[in-house]
Amino acid sequence: MDRREFAAAVGTLTTLVACGRDEVRADEPEPGSVAPPAPVPAPTPAEPSVVRVASVKTAVEGNLLPELIAQFEKQSPYRVRMATGVRVYDLARAGDADVVVSHYGHKDAEAFVLDGLGEWPRTIFSNQMALLGVSADPAGVRGSENLVDAFRKIAAAKAPFLINDIDGVHYLTEILWNAIGRPDRTGWLINQYAAREVAVVRAAAMGGYTMWGLTPFLRTPMPLEPMVLADPLLQRMMVSVIVKPSAARRTNVAGANAFQSYLLHPATQAAIRQVRYPGRNAVNWVPAGRHNRTAVLPKV
Repeated sequence: MDRREFAAAVGTLTTLVACGRDEVRADEPEPGSVAPPAPVPAPTPAEPSVVRVASVKTAVEGNLLPELIAQFEKQSPYRVRMATGVRVYDLARAGDADVVVSHYGHKDAEAFVLDGLGEWPRTIFSNQMALLGVSADPAGVRGSENLVDAFRKIAAAKAPFLINDIDGVHYLTEILWNAIGRPDRTGWLINQYAAREVAVVRAAAMGGYTMWGLTPFLRTPMPLEPMVLADPLLQRMMVSVIVKPSAARRTNVAGANAFQSYLLHPATQAAIRQVRYPGRNAVNWVPAGRHNRTAVLPKV
């Protein structure tokens, strides 16, 4: 065997060894390695034909979800069972919900997802807050489309503004105060640690203003009226969260995904904008599906 024949033989042997090694790596575990466990199949839903939706009160009392669910049931094989309240994520943890609808900033939403119990939240729509005031409107803000300008007029007029002491509302008030140049608060910007209905009643007694969600405001007669609604600062994002299945949570994953896809469909997003409160023609619900990653949106 001459030098060239020897080199060719060595090259052939090296190739064969390499091919053999690749075949072992592709088809067999390395010596001493542990094969990954086989995936555990998701438990069968307790009620495969039912989608259990747990929603905060706003989307239900504002009549949005009831209208959307009625249309969903007409065009899908599923029926929806809806629960509403404050502790919607407790229902999900207990295995009593397939989908949760809440504000993005709900106090329990982050922990629920980070604990591995829920899928990534999908933005679906925004609900409406309002700048409320007495009918006399001493600062002349009625009908304004710019919340910062309205707040500046209230400060200039020294008209009483009672801070509604709810986390998100209090925070928005501080944003507005900074936006108008941080003027002296004395005599007009008042924090009596009152919240919700109590804040509205006290603001009315002062002859002034406050802020609160439009849905809870409209469900009960109140001694104020909505003055400013159109500014995007008054919108608050809401999301849907699909509950992950487990032995303790027999989630209807297929139904949950079908309902979430329906909420994100362009036709549903358009319908969201058309839902009105009784006796009101203004847009109160704003579609928010487009804020999601494009790849997860329904293909139409």
